[in-house]
Amino acid sequence: MSIYFVYIEMTKRETFIDSEEDRTAMRFHPFNILLTLVLMGITALFLAFSASYIYSRYQNGIPPIKLPNLFYWNTLVLLASSGTMILAKNAYLNDETERYQLMLGFTIVLTIIFLFAQLIAWRSLFNQQIFVNYSNTASYVYVISALHFVHVLAGLPFLMLFLWVAIKKMKEPVSVLVYFSDPEKRLKLNLLTKYWHYLDALWIYLVFFFLLNYWLQ
Repeated sequence: MSIYFVYIEMTKRETFIDSEEDRTAMRFHPFNILLTLVLMGITALFLAFSASYIYSRYQNGIPPIKLPNLFYWNTLVLLASSGTMILAKNAYLNDETERYQLMLGFTIVLTIIFLFAQLIAWRSLFNQQIFVNYSNTASYVYVISALHFVHVLAGLPFLMLFLWVAIKKMKEPVSVLVYFSDPEKRLKLNLLTKYWHYLDALWIYLVFFFLLNYWLQ
């Protein structure tokens, strides 16, 4: 009996070590380092635009632009897509084939809704005769929101690729087992989830940034 418990404890220890090694390997994996550098670059870009927006507004005494309400509703859509990504990742870790594919599909649909809603929000500004050349603040609203739009759009093909591969590979028990046990797939899914959460947090920051500037005018 004692030998049995020793064996169990050794197995737990080996699993713990493997999990620690996996986390360390992921932390220093080239893909993870590359994504971290990309996110740092995106952050620096948006912070630079934010600072330029504030400087230009106060330097020229130009009032800020009031965002259409669809900007705020779009925040909920993006939050929902971030939530479905979490559910997709959990389904992957729990080997839930159908749920994994379903959550990826929901994330894609919500992303497309976000993109179309953003086009409608810009059209709402057009209907108010607020174009890119309307003022410096209007220009920054268009440029900053368009940059975020492009980064969301850039992530959409990766989501579609994940879903397509999942549907293609998850047809037989053996292929399902291989797919779920592939450490490279797990790494890429973690990176994609991280990227999606970043876009979500970035959008929330941008909306509050413009809203705060409007309140403090």
